[in-house]
Amino acid sequence: MAREQGVRLVCFAHAGAGTSAFHRWSELLGPGVTPDPHLLPGRDGRRREARVTTREALLEDLAGLTDEQPDTPYVLYGHSLGALVAYTLTRALHVKGLPLPALLVVGGCPPPDAPGRLVSAADAPDDELLGILEDFDAVPPGTDPSVFHRFVFPVLRDDLRLAAALRAAALDPSTGGPVPVPLLAVSGSEDPVGPAALLEGWRGWTTGRFTSRTVPGGHFFVRDGELPQLLRRACRMVGRAGR
Repeated sequence: MAREQGVRLVCFAHAGAGTSAFHRWSELLGPGVTPDPHLLPGRDGRRREARVTTREALLEDLAGLTDEQPDTPYVLYGHSLGALVAYTLTRALHVKGLPLPALLVVGGCPPPDAPGRLVSAADAPDDELLGILEDFDAVPPGTDPSVFHRFVFPVLRDDLRLAAALRAAALDPSTGGPVPVPLLAVSGSEDPVGPAALLEGWRGWTTGRFTSRTVPGGHFFVRDGELPQLLRRACRMVGRAGR
């Protein structure tokens, strides 16, 4: 029997966030799966760096992820905005002929060709934007409103601009289109942003096998335990296959 390989799980967070949602994943994923959260510029330890709002700037920031030939299989997981980041990276790797992820996993994110009320709200007044976020259950529980307005809104607005740019690029035949890797779409059972029926639309964004799964929770199911357990099983299947 072939030895199961270790798998690297590269993670991208939702809009307005750093990498705190993944802080327990080393424990929850267990041995054999190594979480590798990527922190985008303009937040946490990179808060003094300019935030990225275009596809070109994003791919320049992600270049370090592809500098070296991976010696083990890897999987990409992106949550909400992070799903568009993971898709964009996969598409760019394919165009360049670089090693692709063994699996692309998108969570809580409608496909690029689906209507996006939240994405188009980047320049809305604070009260209007907050109302839209609350309608979509996209404000993390326990958030201090004063902290949210002062520290989160500026990052969130730029992240929504990035999401709009990535959606537009995905719909451009020169930069978008389906990716040739298996794709797993994960929805939260109570998530109004990316319900299961809407995430079925990701089926058209891969020429590989498409699978969908639903886990308990709202839009921030990334912070709960069911998702990493699902990803652990998926990554271990990748490790056993060796690709």
